[in-house]
Amino acid sequence: MNQSGAVSSVNLPADITVQLSSQHPRVMFRTPEEEEEEQEEIEQPPPHRLGRLTIKYDRRELQRRLDIEQWMETELQLLFDCDQEEEEVPELHIDIDELLDVSDSDQRSRLNTLLKQCEKPTEDFINDLLIRIRGLRRMKK
Repeated sequence: MNQSGAVSSVNLPADITVQLSSQHPRVMFRTPEEEEEEQEEIEQPPPHRLGRLTIKYDRRELQRRLDIEQWMETELQLLFDCDQEEEEVPELHIDIDELLDVSDSDQRSRLNTLLKQCEKPTEDFINDLLIRIRGLRRMKK
């Protein structure tokens, strides 16, 4: 640099780079391998995010399914007279995808079979559930 602040040209070896900022010049010593690694990092696309379920399935569909499952849990607690903190609903496995694979009459019979140990009437629960799952798509495994 001369007295006026202009940079004079200097021949530098390949492993020396000069970065000039508005106030202070810096000299950095790098090997050619380091420069290649830096260039590769710049050229690589950002890493692919794993586990993005909403790409394969519509977000609204997933939210609707989640809402149905939460509704089922609440309704089953009411059907079996379970307090949320003290007692748990008897082990029931109501698989929405399994219900979607069968006809309406088979859906009803499966639900009746699963809920036969319930002492309260289950017909309203079954009707509401079948209405809620109508239009859902089966999730692929």
